[in-house]
Amino acid sequence: MPKGKRKGKSGSTPKLRPDAVGVTSDEDSLNDNASVISLASENRSIVEEGDEIDEQTQEEIFEEKLGEAIDGLNQKSAQGRTASLESVAKAFIKKCVPEYVIDRRFTLTDSVERSLKKGRSAEQAAAAQLAPLLCVQLGAGEHSEEVCRELSPTLTVVAHDNSASPLARAKCCWALAMCSFLSGGEMNDIVQLMRSMETIYSASYLKGNGTVPVVSAEVAALHAAAISSWSLLLTLMSPGDVYMLLSDTDTTFSPQLWQLAELLESAHLDVRMAAGEAMALVFEMGRTHSIDFQEAATPQLIERLRELATDSHKYRAKKDRKTQRSSFRDILHYVEDGDPPDIQVRFGQEVLALDSWCRKKQYDAFCQVLGSGMNLHLTENDLVREIFELGERISPLNAALHKQTKLERHLMNAAAFKARTISRSKNRDKRSSVMAC
Repeated sequence: MPKGKRKGKSGSTPKLRPDAVGVTSDEDSLNDNASVISLASENRSIVEEGDEIDEQTQEEIFEEKLGEAIDGLNQKSAQGRTASLESVAKAFIKKCVPEYVIDRRFTLTDSVERSLKKGRSAEQAAAAQLAPLLCVQLGAGEHSEEVCRELSPTLTVVAHDNSASPLARAKCCWALAMCSFLSGGEMNDIVQLMRSMETIYSASYLKGNGTVPVVSAEVAALHAAAISSWSLLLTLMSPGDVYMLLSDTDTTFSPQLWQLAELLESAHLDVRMAAGEAMALVFEMGRTHSIDFQEAATPQLIERLRELATDSHKYRAKKDRKTQRSSFRDILHYVEDGDPPDIQVRFGQEVLALDSWCRKKQYDAFCQVLGSGMNLHLTENDLVREIFELGERISPLNAALHKQTKLERHLMNAAAFKARTISRSKNRDKRSSVMAC
């Protein structure tokens, strides 16, 4: 029997009704396009909204963890308090959250002070490390001044306490200098603090018979921190004051230039380098006021700096010799020829020029406190940007919009390959003609 045709066979085209011809008009196609565009915009808005929600969620998680760390500052275990202090410090390094910190500044200040008074070596060091970070987060103004005023007495006691560990004392020296630098205290207080720092590292001066004192590595690290803190505070003084205090031999201000020169004889690299940078800073500020600053002592000092810049003694570690030569070459070039440092620090879309010893000293001090978060705070922290004269914050660019596609990279590589091929072909033709001759 003949089989009938199967209805609805796949691939068959259904016939349109005469009254449905107008359905496929241009107007409908425009409507379809409009619906596609609308759908794309809706998808984009959903993605953007999702990004905002995701960012908000991360912010909430960060604040929740930071809140837990702050709550942990009151626990009974010393080890737990130390871990909490370190966690809060890491959070302050990782992110700039001044609004969050302002509401909790009293709790943080009390916890730091209590750990400095009752804690031991590791807890005191962690508390001292957190103190300047708290001031960095609070920024310029009355809040950071209040924190500095509350913590300075306790930090001073620990810094001069011979029974405390050298590590904790060194951290307290840095905290005192940084808090005073950030809070912008009175000049009389700054000079008094500089004198107290000098009483700490004066133990590295030469003895009465001209011999180098024997100092352990831990105590030498303390002396280096005190010298560096003294140098940072020196950048707050005017060039005229530095010229007067370090040129007048009858002044009670310490140290004098010859005392700083004695520190260059230390057996420890950290002390020698800190003293060398302090001397470069003194010469820069003194010469800013008058070009004849310490002319009589300069030739003898230059000779000693040249010895350190070319030191090849085998009893020093190879790495220490390399570091010392590199550092003292820069110091020698400035003291002898007046060549200032020329360092470019790139972060994001910006560049920070370190073209003076004052600016370099301040940058190194912030690096000592902020560590890996230095670039972040240079970008986002208004206080840090104000200190280094970076101006207003730059809005972050959307990297996704400027990222090259795979096709664009392929085309650029193909064009570069073609240019190299043409250039090499010309060179090959020239060689061929030379060989033929």
